[in-house]
Amino acid sequence: MTHIICFDLEGPLSPQDNAYEVMSLVENGDKIFEVISKYDDMLALENREGYEAGDTLALIVPFLVLHDISEEDITRVSKKAKIVDGAKYLISKLKSEGWKAYIISTSYEQHAYNIGGGLGVPKENIACTRLSLSDLRDEIDDLSVIEKAEKDVLKLHEHLERPERIVHPLDKFFFEELPETGYGNVLEKVYVIGGAKKVAAVHRIAEANDASLSDIMVVGDSITDYKMLKDVKENGGVAVVFNGNEYAIPHASIGLASLDIRFLHLLTKHFDRRDLMFEMVKSWETKRSDFEKDPTSIPEDAITPELRRFLLESRIEMPYFGYLDDADEKKMSKIIEIHKRFRALVRGAAAKLG
Repeated sequence: MTHIICFDLEGPLSPQDNAYEVMSLVENGDKIFEVISKYDDMLALENREGYEAGDTLALIVPFLVLHDISEEDITRVSKKAKIVDGAKYLISKLKSEGWKAYIISTSYEQHAYNIGGGLGVPKENIACTRLSLSDLRDEIDDLSVIEKAEKDVLKLHEHLERPERIVHPLDKFFFEELPETGYGNVLEKVYVIGGAKKVAAVHRIAEANDASLSDIMVVGDSITDYKMLKDVKENGGVAVVFNGNEYAIPHASIGLASLDIRFLHLLTKHFDRRDLMFEMVKSWETKRSDFEKDPTSIPEDAITPELRRFLLESRIEMPYFGYLDDADEKKMSKIIEIHKRFRALVRGAAAKLG
């Protein structure tokens, strides 16, 4: 049987939100990104026709052009990005056990290829957002329109807690004023791998490997991943949310909240026996406090010798596994709160983004 695992990049493999950090090269760029990211959430949740979660990466491009940000800048920012603890161990371990590892990322290619390369995932196994700022720069006749819009976006930052107030002014800029600069439809300029396009990428990977979705495990954490998680789960695969947010968690089968992603190996080792996988997750749910007091008490079918040794030597906080298929509202709320804490610890400022 072919074993395939598809990771989202930002969150499960690297804590950095690269686009957020790139925008932060610009004065007040972090605030601009936060407003547009909230706008992205609003459009995605209302299922706006032609819009997908993650299209933030298309929406910020005019502002990158305005400030002469280059592909080299994106690469330079990416070089500073960390790798999530345990990610190198996990991917190396999976490869040694015959798994094929892929990355499906909304990230710009400059970031995705950099992180993927550091983890040993070849470019041909990475689906990500292609970006050529030098080509797009030539398509805008009037930068003053974007300059004015930037000032207006900054004023909207105070309304982040009432995001409905930002939708109309941003609709007007992106879909009425910006096209008049010669730029055209902002969503057609950059093909962002988010939302449904992540689902399409999973299907392409399955087809290329003559596999079905039931042969696939996907790992995500945010609003750009929920359609991918939902689709794989509904088609017999395993959908895992790692330090996820409230948009992603309800659509997964299993939640893993941890400072170190190597514990995901406990799921992959039982991949061929889903009944054992789910029983192992439930065991961690009910007995985690006992395991925390004495890691030597963890049954052999719920740990590996390497991971037990890692727990004993590192004294890292125990991971939280959660079985989500039967989660009622109370359980779901508790799991979301646990993931929120770990998400903040691992991702820092990027944790607040959708």
